[in-house]
Amino acid sequence: MSHRSKLEMRGISKSFGHVQALDKVDLTLEEGEVLGLIGDNGAGKSTLVKILSGVYQADEGKIYLNGEQIKIDEPNDAFAHGIRMVYQDLLLCGHIDVAGNIFLGRELSENNIGGFLKTLDQSEMVQKSKEFLQELGINLPSYKTQVRNLSGGQKQAVAISRVLWGDPDIVIMDEPVANLGVERKKEVLELILKLKDRSIGTIVIDHSFENIFTVADRVLVLREGERVGVRLIEETDPDELTKLMVGAEIADAVSNAVKSREANKGE
Repeated sequence: MSHRSKLEMRGISKSFGHVQALDKVDLTLEEGEVLGLIGDNGAGKSTLVKILSGVYQADEGKIYLNGEQIKIDEPNDAFAHGIRMVYQDLLLCGHIDVAGNIFLGRELSENNIGGFLKTLDQSEMVQKSKEFLQELGINLPSYKTQVRNLSGGQKQAVAISRVLWGDPDIVIMDEPVANLGVERKKEVLELILKLKDRSIGTIVIDHSFENIFTVADRVLVLREGERVGVRLIEETDPDELTKLMVGAEIADAVSNAVKSREANKGE
């Protein structure tokens, strides 16, 4: 098991032309913690995690692991520091089987023809994939089936398993249960909770308060590129988070409009 990490992002700023996507944002992630990252569309959530994963570079700010400043200029830098991201589109190869996706880019091989040639060790990859997925509580009908034939929840499980195979310290998930049915959503949320058992710090972007309250220990709220609040999950509620996300005046106006409409229905 690798050395687990505490992450700190301090004063992160990023602009695209005249648009200020992030303005001096701070983020802290403790070892083994699940941090919910929420905000309205355009709040800066994806920009922040793309900076952490090396897709973007911050204009200002610093990143620390266990108190030591690190530089993340590209995805390989994030990978070297034990940071992995599960993208919303999963980035799976549909025509390759489960084992092939999990070991993609790090395939197992075996010597052949007197040890001079190496071929892929398909049976070993399938066996290790099966053992690893079952350890995570994931059971698939076949580990040789092409990923394009799996359900949405099964594909998400394979994508998460692929990043977990390298034993990362920090995992970022962008809308991990989007477009999943109730049962598949439950399975993926349970898988996120299992990351805590491995002391892996996890950042989860999700628009659903229900999902955030199911898995998160804390929640960080962004609004128009600024950090507007951080709350322990047991010390907040959806109403407070909504007000932080959109502003108290807008939240109250929407709430009053809903109440008025419900009252008119009853007349």
